[in-house]
Amino acid sequence: MTDAIPSLAFLGAGSMGGAILQGVVASGIPVDGGIIATNRSQEKTQALAGLDGVHAIALNDNPHGNAEAVASARVVLIGVKPAMVPDLLAEIAPHLRSDAIVVSLAAGVTLQTFARVLGEEANVIRSMPNTPATVGKAVTGLAAAAHVSAEDRAIVRRLFELVGAVIEVPEEQIDALSTISGSGPAYVFLLIEDFTRAAIDKGFSEADARLMAEQTFIGATALLAASGEDPAELRRRVTSPKGTTERAIAVLQDAHLDRVFTEATDAALARARELAAGA
Repeated sequence: MTDAIPSLAFLGAGSMGGAILQGVVASGIPVDGGIIATNRSQEKTQALAGLDGVHAIALNDNPHGNAEAVASARVVLIGVKPAMVPDLLAEIAPHLRSDAIVVSLAAGVTLQTFARVLGEEANVIRSMPNTPATVGKAVTGLAAAAHVSAEDRAIVRRLFELVGAVIEVPEEQIDALSTISGSGPAYVFLLIEDFTRAAIDKGFSEADARLMAEQTFIGATALLAASGEDPAELRRRVTSPKGTTERAIAVLQDAHLDRVFTEATDAALARARELAAGA
């Protein structure tokens, strides 16, 4: 594989697809054959049109835009809403290159759904990125169909590594992964909300409370990344025996946070399975 990434088509370059697209452009890595992105509206299309090397198509103006986009693309990313995926696949199936790699960004849409429309031999990979892709800090799970070659998996892995870390898993684990890294940013934001509220209740202004809470999370995760230490070890270093932090940690542990997070992610997994079943 060369330093360049092969030609890309983003069908539905919304929030997540757009984040991946912008990560590719920001990386400065050349794309052999260029990038084509489609969106329904002219407004969303114009937001992408200024990106270097991107040809943006508004489907309202060009109803054949999806077919045109995939005809020359080696990697085709499906970024439309899950309910729209089968119809989109039927639309593009006759126009895909024989060596195309089709990458799903749609939660809950199985590899078998893609195979039913595109054929059992289609090269399909499910992806589950998360929203920090917009700042190059994503965690993306990849699950490839069994017959996808190592070279094709490497192409897609490299693409997503432009916006963060990548984990390859079997498809049966992709929904479980979504409950951790996919939904995980929301859990962190909720903790920051509640931490901020606790500071406000202690008399701090909203601005100061937000600064303390947000920067404490940002600083702690930066320290974790820079140190290479286990988080439990870093926690122990902050927790002096018989000190204030130890007292606070005891309250949190008495609340059984480990059980709460298990129950929360179990609930998310149950819902992911409902969605996959069409419920």
